[in-house]
Amino acid sequence: MTIFSNTVNYLDGGTLLQAFFAYDYTYEGRRPAVLICHAWGGRDEFVNDKAKQLAELGYVAFALDMYGQGVLGTNPEENAALMQPFLEDRNLLQKRIDAALYAVRLLPWVDDSKVAAIGFCFGGLCALDLARMSADIKGVVSFHGLLNAPEKNSTKPVLAKVLALHGSDGPMASDKQLKDFCQEMTDLQVDWQLHSYGNTVHAFTNPVANNPDFGTVYNAVADKRSWQSMKAFLEEIFT
Repeated sequence: MTIFSNTVNYLDGGTLLQAFFAYDYTYEGRRPAVLICHAWGGRDEFVNDKAKQLAELGYVAFALDMYGQGVLGTNPEENAALMQPFLEDRNLLQKRIDAALYAVRLLPWVDDSKVAAIGFCFGGLCALDLARMSADIKGVVSFHGLLNAPEKNSTKPVLAKVLALHGSDGPMASDKQLKDFCQEMTDLQVDWQLHSYGNTVHAFTNPVANNPDFGTVYNAVADKRSWQSMKAFLEEIFT
């Protein structure tokens, strides 16, 4: 196994974006692709490393860029300022994700009939919105993601299967939002799952998360279990 990785530029209208992609170049033929949606700070080494791990599983991994080439937040205030326009305008968010979906399907190693998306925190919302916009993809996975639907959610059928991986004590998704999400998925007749990890808060997959007052703490057990759940889910939807 030899993992090749690089960056690739793509556009959403007049906004230049830069993704990080990885794949095993000893594998012959086209293979499924997995989009990776970053957290509120931007496309950082965390999602780049996830891309390499997914490449080791045999996928073309594409860590997309929501903010623009080289744009990263350096503290919670900057992160929130970068994320907020997309929370306020979900059409903008969905258009930006759609640009990444278009870009990944152009890569020569990708079987464009087999695409999925995963996301972390804000990126979990991005992955879920890709499903909500009726994108023709196989499935999405949200890791400790924001769950709230757009105010004017589409009534189009959701084509993707959905897996939400949730910390039961996470402050970023209230009990009401969790209940509303389950009802939304049911009403849309989605093939959906929710895994809730006990005694677990937000950002449980991120080893550098260590802020109990903010509700973000790494949990090695939940991290391992959620990754295994994602692996099984991807194997199922790509079969």
